[in-house]
Amino acid sequence: MNRFEIDLKANKTEVKQAVEQLFKVKVLDVKTSIVRGKFRRIGRSEGRRPNWKKAIVTLKEGDAIQLFEGK
Repeated sequence: MNRFEIDLKANKTEVKQAVEQLFKVKVLDVKTSIVRGKFRRIGRSEGRRPNWKKAIVTLKEGDAIQLFEGK
């Protein structure tokens, strides 16, 4: 499984097509979730980190993305 930070507006089909085109692998499954930004304080002022969306991509057996495998 490989994890990616993606655009909030991207859907599963777009993610699948992009990963297959960029890394030349076969994608079997894509799971997405929105990660809510945390509240942070710096002294007396409060702020909030932005929300972001992540995609967990499952590849066909034998396929690998070399960027993440460290080879």
